[in-house]
Amino acid sequence: MTLENYVEVLKSGTTQLTIIESFVNSIAITIPATLIPLMIASMAAYAFAWIDFKGRNALFIFVFALQIVPIQMALVPLLSSFSRGINLFGLQITTPLGASQGYAQVWIAHSMFALPLAIYLLHNFMSEIPGEIIEAARVDGASRGQIFFRVVLPLTMPAIASVAIFQFLWVWNDLLVALVFADGAAAPITKLLAEITGTRGNDWYLLTAGAFVSIIIPLIVFFSLQRYFVRGLLAGSTKG
Repeated sequence: MTLENYVEVLKSGTTQLTIIESFVNSIAITIPATLIPLMIASMAAYAFAWIDFKGRNALFIFVFALQIVPIQMALVPLLSSFSRGINLFGLQITTPLGASQGYAQVWIAHSMFALPLAIYLLHNFMSEIPGEIIEAARVDGASRGQIFFRVVLPLTMPAIASVAIFQFLWVWNDLLVALVFADGAAAPITKLLAEITGTRGNDWYLLTAGAFVSIIIPLIVFFSLQRYFVRGLLAGSTKG
């Protein structure tokens, strides 16, 4: 493999976009599709772990059970909704599928698929926080929001980093959701590499260079957050 192969792969692509453009699309898809479910899951996990409300256990079991729903089955109702466009209280959230080439459909799809597991993992971590810390914050007059942002969230950073790495790698390497919802100029690098495989399948040197380019960002993210990842995995394995 030579540098000429990388130069050629950076110039290659389809009639609509190049490898570099699809690389930028992957970044534009992956970062929001990682941050959105993390924000929602962290707040939901805090509610399930430390706020008493009617039906909490039943609702948590329902969220946990959503993990068994195959992605392929969930794509059907999502595709039906996106094909008409999503409106919320008169606000246009997504345009009808195919009417424009944006990222909203991909963000929503990835966020929905990630929420059940993220809520479950973060809930288990937050529930291990000593209750004395929460009670001390309440005695000092802290509200639930202040407890979440100033006490629980900092203590949960290792678990959040672990979930963030899993979600980032999942979205970055995803092909199925990209094939269904990311059309035209919004296609990520995985979809473009799949299309190049079909058109230039005999150029293995080109595909190898493209695959190496596609793993640069995941490697940077993993090694940057590695210490948090290990702490998150080991959290709760020992006591005392």
